[in-house]
Amino acid sequence: MRNLLLGVAAIGVIGGTALWALSAPKLLDATTLSSLSGDAAQGEAIFHASGCSSCHVAPERDADPLVLSGGREFASDFGTFVAPNISPDPEHGIGNWTAEEFINAVMQGVSPDGAHYYPAFPYTSYTRADPQDFAHLYAFMMTLPADATPSQPHDLRFPFNIRRSVGLWKTLFLRDDWVVTGELSAEEERGRYLSEALAHCAECHTPRNALGALDHDRWFLGAPNPSGTGRIPPIAGDAFTWTAFDISAYLESGLTPDFDVVGGSMAPVVRSLQNLEKSELDAIAAYILRAGQ
Repeated sequence: MRNLLLGVAAIGVIGGTALWALSAPKLLDATTLSSLSGDAAQGEAIFHASGCSSCHVAPERDADPLVLSGGREFASDFGTFVAPNISPDPEHGIGNWTAEEFINAVMQGVSPDGAHYYPAFPYTSYTRADPQDFAHLYAFMMTLPADATPSQPHDLRFPFNIRRSVGLWKTLFLRDDWVVTGELSAEEERGRYLSEALAHCAECHTPRNALGALDHDRWFLGAPNPSGTGRIPPIAGDAFTWTAFDISAYLESGLTPDFDVVGGSMAPVVRSLQNLEKSELDAIAAYILRAGQ
């Protein structure tokens, strides 16, 4: 009996050690990151393409999309996530972060102190991007107004409030390969980069599995609204009939083909994307139609 108990204990230790290793935060190559340098002017375009203000502007400050004080709440099946302050404030924001820490947070979902971020933060899309773009973004973010509003904690149910478990989720689901592959035109490739990596369109428009990971087999086919009310519409499949002109014009003007006005959570997304060059919006439109084939 004593030997049996010792064997069970040994198996438990080995299993626990393996789980601890699998759930450990993983960082990008430090040598690669140290060679990057950011340009704030280029970072401004990345900021608008990535939709930072869509989540991190406080609900009462929509008119000032450059003050990223956080506080916006996002309901989900796992509880309520609260967007943090990512202004350059040194105490309550990211003002004391290095560029390397920022890029690891955005692309790997790892905080400067080594904790996992929950995948409500779309690093699951940003991980496909070029780290150089986020070096530019960091340079631009450091020019924005600082705000001393403290970040608020998430309100998550057990066991989802155990951050270390996010490491196991990443082991299963975090991937940096493209979803839409095959022969793409140069415009479609650019649109794929903007849509799959920066603008993270799939994070809202694609259904998720029971563990909250995107279902790549139903890419862009619409999804339940995390708030529990209604659905987020598809942007692919038989139910989506817009042309490339319709999509690009919508992202530029906020008007649908039947002249309805963009609203809800899509309104701040469009306000951000309106800052991009028309050729970038055309590329997104070309990719969306290609993804729906």
